[in-house]
Amino acid sequence: MSINLKNKQELVKKYGKNEKDTGSAEVQIAMMSQKINELTEHLKTNAKDFSTKRGLLMLVGRRKRFLSYLKSKDLEGYRNLIKKLKIRG
Repeated sequence: MSINLKNKQELVKKYGKNEKDTGSAEVQIAMMSQKINELTEHLKTNAKDFSTKRGLLMLVGRRKRFLSYLKSKDLEGYRNLIKKLKIRG
C-alpha cells in the first residue's frame, strides 16, 4: 500500500526542483495524492476498514493544509500543481 522507491523517485523528478528535492510542498502534496488514491481504491473493496478510513481522512486534511500553504506562498505554482494532479475540479 505504501509508495515504493521507484514511484517516489518518479514523483520527485516530476514535481521537484531537482532529483533530491523531497521536502518541497509540491513533492509532498504529490506523494500524499498518490497515497490518497491508493487508499481510496482499498476502501472501495474494504468498506468496513475504519482505521484506513480514518487515516485517509487525516491524510486529506494534511494535504489540504499543504495546499493552503502553497496557495499563500506561490499562487501560480499552486494552480499548476492542481492541474497536474487533477484535484479540485
